[in-house]
Parts: sequence; structure tokens; C-alpha cells
Amino acid sequence: MTAKRDYSRSSGNVFADLGLPRAEEALAKAEFARKISAIIQERRLTQAEAARILGVDQPKISALKRGRLSGFSLERMLRFLILLGRDVEIVVKPRPRSRGQARLLVA
Repeated sequence: MTAKRDYSRSSGNVFADLGLPRAEEALAKAEFARKISAIIQERRLTQAEAARILGVDQPKISALKRGRLSGFSLERMLRFLILLGRDVEIVVKPRPRSRGQARLLVA
């Protein structure tokens, strides 16, 4: 007996799976926020200390850690990573012919 599937396989981007606009950018911002939050935790910074380092107020750090990212551009988040002592490397390359669309990835 075969069981009926009541789920769908993910494309790897939950924002695209939900049909949200600018899904690639949303996923990149979520990954940046995850990395920034991990660095803050790894360094055992308070939100106030992190805010001072990043040149923002504490509520912005709280919003970032809670995934409320509408007030953050990719550029701003890249700057945060640099201020937290991380190198950021951007690689631009042709997409493989086997894939229909180009994509944005954060590793």
C-alpha cells in the first residue's frame, strides 16, 4: 500500500516556496542575520554592546535577532559583518546552463 504524500519538497528557499516577492534577497538577508546573531552570541556581546560596535541603537539589534529584517538592506548587513571582524567575499560567475535562473547564495 502506498501512502499519499501531504507535503511538498522544499526548493531550498522557504521564501520562494511561500511565493513571496524577492525571495532570493529575503533568504540572503535571513542568512546574514543568522550569521550576525551567531557572531554576537559567540563574542558574548550584549545587545547594547553589539549596537555600539555596529553604530545602531539596541532595538535594531533586537529586531535583527528576532528576524524582523525589513529595516535592513543587504549592504547594511554586509557592513555589520565587516564591523564584527569578518571578511566578506562576493563572487560573480555565470550560471550553469542546466539551471534556468541565476541566483543569490550566502555561504
